[in-house]
This record gives sequence, structure tokens and C-alpha cells, in this order.
Amino acid sequence: MTTPATESTAGSSGGAPAVRVRRVALVGNPNTGKTTLFNLLCGVRSKTANFPGSTVEARVGTCVRGARRLELVDLPGVYGLNLDLPESQLCRDCIEGRIGACQPDAMLVVLDANNLHRNLQFAAAALRRGVPTVVALNMADLAARRGLTIDIEHLAQRLDCEVVAISARRGRGIDELLAALDRARVSGASFPDRSGSAEAAEWADAVLRASVGGHDAVGSSSDTFTDRIDAAFTHPVLGMLVFVAVMSGLFLTIFWLAKIPMDLIELLFSTAGDALRSHLSDGAVRDLLVDGVVGGLAGVLVFIPQICLLFFLLSLLEDTGYLARAAFVMDRVMCRFGLPGQAFVPLLSSHACALPGIMATRLIPDRHDRLATILVAPFMSCTARLPVYVLLTSLLFAGRPLLAGMAFAACYLLGAVAALLTALLARRTILRGRSRPMVLELPSYKWPSLRSALLTTLDRALVFVKNAGTVIMAICVVMWWLSAYPRVDPPPQAVELRAQAAEVASSDPAAATELEAAADGIARRNQQIGSFAGRIGAIAQPVFQPLGFDRQLTVAVLTSFMAREVFVSTMAVLVGTSDDVSDRKVVEQLAGATRDDGTPVFTMATSASLLVFFVLAMQCLPTLAVTRRETGSWRWPILQFGWMSGLAWALAFLTHAVVSALGG
Repeated sequence: MTTPATESTAGSSGGAPAVRVRRVALVGNPNTGKTTLFNLLCGVRSKTANFPGSTVEARVGTCVRGARRLELVDLPGVYGLNLDLPESQLCRDCIEGRIGACQPDAMLVVLDANNLHRNLQFAAAALRRGVPTVVALNMADLAARRGLTIDIEHLAQRLDCEVVAISARRGRGIDELLAALDRARVSGASFPDRSGSAEAAEWADAVLRASVGGHDAVGSSSDTFTDRIDAAFTHPVLGMLVFVAVMSGLFLTIFWLAKIPMDLIELLFSTAGDALRSHLSDGAVRDLLVDGVVGGLAGVLVFIPQICLLFFLLSLLEDTGYLARAAFVMDRVMCRFGLPGQAFVPLLSSHACALPGIMATRLIPDRHDRLATILVAPFMSCTARLPVYVLLTSLLFAGRPLLAGMAFAACYLLGAVAALLTALLARRTILRGRSRPMVLELPSYKWPSLRSALLTTLDRALVFVKNAGTVIMAICVVMWWLSAYPRVDPPPQAVELRAQAAEVASSDPAAATELEAAADGIARRNQQIGSFAGRIGAIAQPVFQPLGFDRQLTVAVLTSFMAREVFVSTMAVLVGTSDDVSDRKVVEQLAGATRDDGTPVFTMATSASLLVFFVLAMQCLPTLAVTRRETGSWRWPILQFGWMSGLAWALAFLTHAVVSALGG
């Protein structure tokens, strides 16, 4: 969408009817169902866009109904067009034609029929802009169930534009709405100069009293069932308990349910890799395709189930009206650390994976709040850290499960504390400024729209694959190349073991298999040491020596910057054992691993230092790619990487020194 809308003809030369193309901007307050209406009209024919000069996200889509073709721009929901906020600025620029890529021919103002007092003030401000306008009175079915009666004709007369009652969730009134857009005209009515003023409130009251009747027409103070629910959901104590229960269910669903498709994706790509390996001759091309391309795609697509589940469930929660209550409850806690209540959902989601957690920060309206949340989200202990935690706590507290469990829980606590304190520091330094007051309304409760949730999920998944996915795959290919080259010949010990395996293959196949496995382990270890990654590890080892890391640990730590879980498999390769940390023999073999001088690799001081380092360090390059995508600049991922890695090194050094001094 880069050119103004025009009259055009679509179809073949066989006499297809003319298709009228018009560009329509959708505007409204938050929680009016504007995006639900957009999804209903456009479906999959939409995309997410950031217009030039703006960091605020909007959505652009195409609606085709018979001979009618509309290009819709779903602008952010705002409480006022004149507010000094990025989303309000984008709405003003679009409506007034300062952004050619979304300059509208008409405007569709979406109002909530259940909350007309404030919505009418917004409509008045929009109508003053002098753009042909139609007003959509959404959720009219819910208003009718509440006993409200709305005089549509009188309301249209007061606004001097067409008003159409619709239900975006149920698809009612849509044909009438599209027909009204064909007749859209500029309103000639006079409105108060400034929305939110006393004059605007007195005007909205007058319109309501003349247009709306029935029970609870203009702010009845009766104690309704929903009032009592809100009193519970927003209570300082009970509301927090409800929130913890709901978010725990969300987190567990993402954590457990996503495991099934994630395992299937890994199995699919593992099978594909084995098929390529069996059909291609040995060489660089096969290794590139199997370990680089297929492995890289697996590294990208394995995150899709978590991302899809997160946005699907969040969309459902938001549509019910609960998410606004949750943000209100958490704002009391998060604001003490310079974060809004909306930040809790992304931070909680980051316990599953920081990638969908960072993408979920789009729920946060203020840019400084959003950036602070993005910066600290990777501190939350994600599932990729779990194998490392299991290994190191097992090494630290072998035979003492209670202490191992306490240490495991302490890892989560340390990450959360580091995130909150970092956010507080950021808001007082690089993101200094007054945090935006949390202004929100509690929307009406309603059944969520599955269609809208599915379309939102599809949109987010496509954005991830298109933008972050390409970068993640490139990172995986580069890291594979560093680990695979230059090729190192197997050492004599591996050659001798393979020769012995060949001798006993016919008489003792089991022994031959064991000898081959041992030879492969030695060869892989030699390849890791001689590769570019291994050489870089040898060069970098002095940097990590104060933390108690030897050359092997340094190589494993460096390779884990591709993804944290790689640490365990790299150590298994270097030691020559399996990477299954649930196997007690594997833990025992790693505990017995020695350095080049014969001393143990995993002393208590080194294990504790390594555990602290993994809790705090930025060891996930895909996360940096997503941070770059969400912030629009490399400045923030570089800062994120530098701060987290520096803090991890400093506290790991302190941990090693203290434990060593205590005799560890």
C-alpha cells in the first residue's frame, strides 16, 4: 500500500464488473472490537506494518465483497487523537494525510455500544477532522442483552453521519456497514473543541440521554454481577491470587502443550536430516545441507508452537476482557520497578521462551516501558536453561535432592530479581522519563472470538518466520560452520579403535558397536578442539579463567551462545559421553571429567560459578535477532548482550571467589 486509493477495474476482458477501490482507516478507543472487525473483513489478506517515521505497529488488509474492494488500515486503539503519544500521533498523521501509504478516503469509527459516554467524545474528535466518516456501533447485541435501547436514527442525526449497529464477533450488520461506507460523507455537525473537557462530557451526556434508553442507560450505580466480579478480579489480594492462577494455567499450557508439536518438529527435521545423509555422498555439501540448512530450519521452526500458543491464548484472554483486569492488578507491583502491569505477561511467558515473551511486549503501549521489558525479558529462566540447571545442580549437590531442588528454585529467583533491578536501573538512566500513567478502561466481559484469535496467531507466526526466522537460521549456519571447520583428521586412538571394531564385527557385533561409538566420541572431541570454535575457545580461555573455566568449559560456553541447551551436548562431545542429563551414569562421567592437568573440571566453585553465569548471561543469539526486530535497531540487542554478559561475568567471578574461599 504505497499509493493513494483509486477507481480501478479488475477482472478479465470478458466483461468483469468494475471494482471500486477505497482506503478506509479504522479508528477507535481500545477494547471496542476494532481489530475483531478488521479480522472479520480482511481475514488472511492482511499484514503488519510500521509506516515510515513511526515505531507504532498498524495492520493493513484488503476486504473484497462482490464488486466492492476496500483497503483497510487498522490503526492503534487510542483514548484521544490529541494526546502526546506515538500511537495518537500515527492516527492523526494517517487521518490528515501526512502518511501517503495510508491516506484514507474514508474513516470508520468503531464504538462500543456498552460504553458510549467516552466513546462518543472520541467520535466527536474524529468527526471534526473533516474526513468522510461512518460510525460502527459494535457489540450492539451485548447492549441489547443488557437492556439498552439505542435510537440509531437520532444518534446519526446528532453526529450527522451514518451509524450502523453491528456485532463484529458474530458477523452481524456487516453488509449494511459496507454499504454505508459507499455513502460516507463529511459531518457538518458542531462538536466540542476538546474531548475529555467538561464541555465534551456535558455534550456526550445530552446525546446519551436523547439516544439511549433502558436499564443502565447512563451509568446506573446498581451493584450488578459484573461489578462484583470486577471487585474480586481487581482486589489487591484476591485479584492477585486469581491472576497467579490464570497465568500459571497459561504458562503450563504453553510449557506442556507446546512440547508435543515441538517434539514432532524435531523428529521431522531429524528424519529429513537422516534421509539427506543417506542419499548424499559424504562431503561439504551434505554437511551443509544436513547440519547447516536442515539444522538451521529446525532451530527456527521449533519455536513456532510456543509462539502460536502464546498469542492464541493471549488473544482469547484479551477478548474476554480479563487481560485489562490483570494489568490493573499487576501495575501495583510492577510500577515500583519502573514497569507497567502489562509487562508481567511477557515476563511470565519468557519462562517458556524469551522469543514469544519479547514479541508479547506489543501489548505495552508506552515505548519506554516496552523497551525496558524487552531488555530484561531474557533474564527469566527459559526452558532451554533447564538441562544446564539439572546438570549443574546434580553436580553441586550429588545425593542431596533437597539442596539440589532449592538451588534449582534459586536460579529462577535470581533471574527474576536481576530482571526487576535491571528494569529499575534502566528507567532511571537510559530510559529516563516519567512512566506513562496506566490509563485503561475495564471492557465488557464477552465470549472471545476464535476466528480473531486464530488470525492474530497466524499473523504473529508469519511475522516471526519472515523476519526473525531468517536471521536465526543464518546464525545457526554460521555457528555450524565454526564448529565443523577446518576438518581435523581423527587421532590415532580413534583410528585404532575403529580397526579393532572391524576385527570383531563378525564375531561380536555388540563389542564392535561400542568400539565404534568410542572412536566417534574421540573423533568428535578432537574435531571440536581443532575447529574454529575450539580455537576461539582457546584464545578466549583467559577471559573465563577467573571464573574457574578451563579450555573445555570455555568452548562449551562459547558454543552455547547459539542456544543455551547446546552447552550440555558440547560438554558431552568433549568428554565423550551421552548428552542425556537424566542418565545418572552421564552425570557421573561428567563429574569425573578432568582438565588438561588432570584436575577435576567441575569443582564446587566452578559449578556454582557456571550456574550463576548461565542464569544471567545472554546466551541466545535468536533472542538478539528478535530484539532487533521488535526495537528496529541493533543498539538495543547490543546493549542487552553487553549488560547481561557483563553482569553474568561479574557475579560468576564473585561466586567463584566466595565458594573457593569457603573451601569449595
